[in-house]
Amino acid sequence: MTEVVADDAGALAVARASAAAMYARDEASKAMGAVLTDIGPGFAAMTMTVRRDMLNGYGTCHGGMLFTLADSAFAFACNSRDEATVAAGCSIEFLRAGREGDQLTATAVERARSGKSGIYDVTVTNAAGDVLALFRGKSLKVGGSVIATKQA
Repeated sequence: MTEVVADDAGALAVARASAAAMYARDEASKAMGAVLTDIGPGFAAMTMTVRRDMLNGYGTCHGGMLFTLADSAFAFACNSRDEATVAAGCSIEFLRAGREGDQLTATAVERARSGKSGIYDVTVTNAAGDVLALFRGKSLKVGGSVIATKQA
């Protein structure tokens, strides 16, 4: 077991506070039933269960729902240091279909951060561990605090 040092504990506290502030204002993630299950500096994991109203004409999870889950995890990861950050670009590769009732997990990991930019990879899996999608997002810091941002 790794010992938590004071700086790590402080960074984790900031990540948790940033996530709580963001989630309180994130109506899209809440409407999808997406729940933040883990957070840390440059890291986030979210889960969502595929509902009937998320299915496309083939009876599988709509790609836009997979994208939105991945994008939400990306947003929590890149805002985890209380620095207001938005997506500057992203792409997704769909590898496997999700099915009604599947519990999906999107895990976002920071790969690089320099200046105002960052790169994050998100893997979307089902409960069996099958990879459904791979998402890469580029972030851009826009200035300001995530925690102190007021809801409009």
